[in-house]
Amino acid sequence: MTPLDTVPAEPAVVDDQQVRLGRKRDHTRDPEILDATLELLAEQGYDRLTIDLVAARVKAGKATLYRRWPSKAELVIDAVACMKPIVAPEDAPDTGSLRGDLLALVRPHSLEESERKIRIMGGVASMLSRDPQLADAVNEAITEPRARLNRALIERAIARGEVAPRSAEEIDTIAHISPSMTIYRTIVQRKPVDREFTIGIIDRVVLPALGLRP
Repeated sequence: MTPLDTVPAEPAVVDDQQVRLGRKRDHTRDPEILDATLELLAEQGYDRLTIDLVAARVKAGKATLYRRWPSKAELVIDAVACMKPIVAPEDAPDTGSLRGDLLALVRPHSLEESERKIRIMGGVASMLSRDPQLADAVNEAITEPRARLNRALIERAIARGEVAPRSAEEIDTIAHISPSMTIYRTIVQRKPVDREFTIGIIDRVVLPALGLRP
């Protein structure tokens, strides 16, 4: 073959996908997208939620969401996992009594946020038995933060001599009473969680379980 017969090599073709893969992803809208996902979960439930609905709610392209979350399940797990506790144990009020501490948490904003979280939990209820990862995320984001807070308040009451010592297992059981009853009321009974209901749990269930009178 002569030099004239040599076919010049074609330049490498870089397709759009390769360019996109090399581009740094913009995560600035993640909080907005995750919050919209939670709102739609509470409104529509998991089965009717679609990435199209989330994209429309935040006015973003579907491709933007799919590049970040390849599936609806991954998007929902991230959204639930990003939910923040209403009050962290280290920020819990200290009124000098367990009842006072628990009542100090019964504020309008706290009640509204608790009910919102439980509506979100109701939205994913159909998937909890089928997706262990989602179930763990929901438990860690919704049930456990309040149980940890209750546990911290009970342990503080024991430390100051207000409540008789209890085993860790018993404290854990009592700490889960209020979040469990709240979830049952919202999801099963479909009733609102108001101040009267919450104080009733404290005075008629939690305090007597610890040997205290209201």
